[in-house]
Amino acid sequence: MLNVTALAFASAVGAFTGVIGVLLALVANRRAARAVRECNDLIQGAVGSRGTVDPRALRDVAIVRYDALNEMAGQLSFSLALLNSVGDGIVISSINGRAETRTYAKPVVAGRGSLELSPEEIQAVRTARLGTGLLAPGPAPSGPGGRAAKRAAATA
Repeated sequence: MLNVTALAFASAVGAFTGVIGVLLALVANRRAARAVRECNDLIQGAVGSRGTVDPRALRDVAIVRYDALNEMAGQLSFSLALLNSVGDGIVISSINGRAETRTYAKPVVAGRGSLELSPEEIQAVRTARLGTGLLAPGPAPSGPGGRAAKRAAATA
């Protein structure tokens, strides 16, 4: 009789353990499915403000390289536009010469400069908004009469 009782007890323990195993598997499956859904939402851009990618995040970036001064060649000067999806952001320009470097930062609101933008800065903003790549071809060298050169000389 002891063998039958031990066998029944072992069967009950085995069945109970099996049920616990199935329940644990269901919980793990639900957690895994939720993790997959969350990752998919991130990939699809469904997380952020108003169900889309955060419009304040930097999205549009462009750099325009150019020769601002006749004394330096090799397109060492640049204008860098960093904008979000609504066109707000900043343009950073660096005018590089032999003796000194001048750096300017100007705010951009809705794709337009709050302050007057140079042609190179306008091109950087336009290129960023169009999404045509990080490296935009620079304008023709402005020479000694270009706005970038005048600005650098005026602040010297």
